[in-house]
Amino acid sequence: MMIRRETRSHKRGGLTDVSNRNFGLLIAYIVPGFVALWAVGLVHPPVADWLSGPIDQGPTIGGVLYVTIGSVALGMLAGAVRWAVIDTVHGLSGLQRPSWSDKELHKRLAAYTWIIENYYRYYQFYGNTLISLAFAYAIWRSTLDDPTPGIGWLDPSFAVIAAILFAGSRSALARYYRRAGDLLDSPSTEGHDHDQRRRTPKAPRKPQAQRDQPQRKQARRVRLPRRARGQVTPRD
Repeated sequence: MMIRRETRSHKRGGLTDVSNRNFGLLIAYIVPGFVALWAVGLVHPPVADWLSGPIDQGPTIGGVLYVTIGSVALGMLAGAVRWAVIDTVHGLSGLQRPSWSDKELHKRLAAYTWIIENYYRYYQFYGNTLISLAFAYAIWRSTLDDPTPGIGWLDPSFAVIAAILFAGSRSALARYYRRAGDLLDSPSTEGHDHDQRRRTPKAPRKPQAQRDQPQRKQARRVRLPRRARGQVTPRD
């Protein structure tokens, strides 16, 4: 019974890990890629048919497959643009990646994976969605009869959502750096601690004569028993 319970708990833990990873990949790539794919559908009718399907049939299996593949591809492309733009902006504004030591990474791989799924995936979602949203906004503007009309309610809405996504990406990235830094010590810190331990002065060793002195005192205390007075030692 105990073996069955442990097996069931192990299976549940494995399913939970798989579900967390699938959710992280979903929000990091597929959701931002779907936003960009919707924007492409505004100017490319076949892509719009993938999303909505024919009017008389609705979505099809082939359309769902195309939408999934296209969302993943555009999501990864958005991630590359995010790395080139948003990561650079965060780095120039003071949020830089600390130096980590990967000597013990193989021992802490499970904890590091948990940090990625619970912090870095959200950063990817915020950053990639911001890139896809900016792309969609530009495409939507190009489809208007007058690409530069007056400011409507969509323009400030886009600005507010973009600001929220940018602030969320910065917060998620900072928490990821902090948590990962706590898990993986930086080499500079380890070297500093090693130098401190090496520079710590040792207690001076006592001379050999002073170390042997207690032993001599103990040897002097050991005396042979005195012979009783008047006792004659028998002779052969």
